[in-house]
Amino acid sequence: MKRIVPVFSVVVLMLVSGCAMMSAPVIPPAAAFQNYTAPLDIDNDQTQLGAKTGTSSTHNVLGLVSWGDGSTRAAAQNGGIATIRSADYEFFGVFGVYSRYTTIVHGD
Repeated sequence: MKRIVPVFSVVVLMLVSGCAMMSAPVIPPAAAFQNYTAPLDIDNDQTQLGAKTGTSSTHNVLGLVSWGDGSTRAAAQNGGIATIRSADYEFFGVFGVYSRYTTIVHGD
């Protein structure tokens, strides 16, 4: 019995930590609807926007099924960008049923 409690505790912590669900780097709290855009850059004082913009997205349904390529490489290719100047992300979620994470890159 003494061994079961620690193992059970670790399993419960893993399940409630949300590590199996897709999440954006920063999630403002909202239970029903989320739609926001935020920077992925950490050096915002040096941000330069380019002439082109590209996006790529991943989608998730019920935390069970995910699809898409939300990488910066895919966003750059979709926008015809050779040099990335800055990157942002957009998160859209409805009741935890559906969510979309979009990577937005700006460059030349």
